[in-house]
Amino acid sequence: MLLSGVAAALRSRLPELGERMALRIRSDVASYNDDSLITRQSLSRSCAANADLVLNHLWQGGTLDVSSARQTGRARAEQGVPLADTLHAYRIGTELLWTELLAEARSHPEVTDDHLVSESARFWSLFGLLAEAVASAYREASTELTSRMQARRSAVVSSLFAGVTTDRTLWEAARELGLPEHGPYAVVVAEAVTSTGEGLADTEAALLRAKLPSVWESLPDQYLGLIALPAESSEKTCLRVLRRSGARVGFSPLFASLAEVPQALRFARLALSAQGASAGVVRYDDDPLAMVVAAAPTEAAHLMRAVLGPVLGLPAAESSRLLRTLEHWFAAGGSAGDAAQSLFVHPNTVRYRLRRIEELTGRSLSDPRTAADVSVALLAVRSSAAKAERRSPAQADAG
Repeated sequence: MLLSGVAAALRSRLPELGERMALRIRSDVASYNDDSLITRQSLSRSCAANADLVLNHLWQGGTLDVSSARQTGRARAEQGVPLADTLHAYRIGTELLWTELLAEARSHPEVTDDHLVSESARFWSLFGLLAEAVASAYREASTELTSRMQARRSAVVSSLFAGVTTDRTLWEAARELGLPEHGPYAVVVAEAVTSTGEGLADTEAALLRAKLPSVWESLPDQYLGLIALPAESSEKTCLRVLRRSGARVGFSPLFASLAEVPQALRFARLALSAQGASAGVVRYDDDPLAMVVAAAPTEAAHLMRAVLGPVLGLPAAESSRLLRTLEHWFAAGGSAGDAAQSLFVHPNTVRYRLRRIEELTGRSLSDPRTAADVSVALLAVRSSAAKAERRSPAQADAG
């Protein structure tokens, strides 16, 4: 090999050569001057190993060994050094090595200028192959690190929703997930619009743009979200973003500690279950009594039959008319006149229908406790109807 003698001479000075390369790189590449990423000693060893790889090939020839270059690429990915800086540093080291080769060649009369011109093309071709090995190993390591990080992040999110963290790990979880250590937070449960969740695809990014960090867990038919709401206006902003998703969403009450995530998840699920089939956001706090009904479906169904059974047993058109009147009357605060306006009927029609309900149920709506029973039973009727409405599209598809 034309440069074998030169290469052998330089190999005898590898430690000193590696140190000079490290100093040059640290002076020219800022990320390499950060001891928290890579120390000078480890950089010197890496430079010496890569220089030895090139010199050994120039000395003995044979198949090019790229192991040191790949180790460098993986190490820099794991240390968090940017790939562009890694390749820049590799080129700086290679240029210094070529300069040393030229200087050493002057003391070897057998190496002529023509030899150097001929070998320069081979030398820089080696650099290209080794730089490619560095980049390839760097990208492979980055992919592995990203995969592990995503798996770890997903596990932390799942543990929060499951409530299996300790007080110590709550702080660690918040830090790892990029969430503030203290609330207010909210949990949302969103029904996937499609099997790929297209309606929620941009929600996390939209929340982040609104300075509302969030984390999500994907289930077969739902998405669970934990959202930080640091400012007074954050909740309104969050609701606006969620409505744009076009999904059915249940929204929990706000809470202060990550230890409360499992309970907030239950509240959000209750809010979602109390909603009809149409898209939109239902806050648990908007109608707490309806959430209580949703939380105890068996008991609610029994109450519904016990209180409003005679009304529900009427022909469908009449039953619907009486229940709708009752709903408007409660919404109007017990005013027959206001209920009549919203129903577009005469007030006496409302009064007649209310008396009919009293006769059928044997309950006086003027008694506050009885009226409360009827109100809860009516909520149970609506909750049952909402569930049936949500099931009907699936049944239609099955048919």
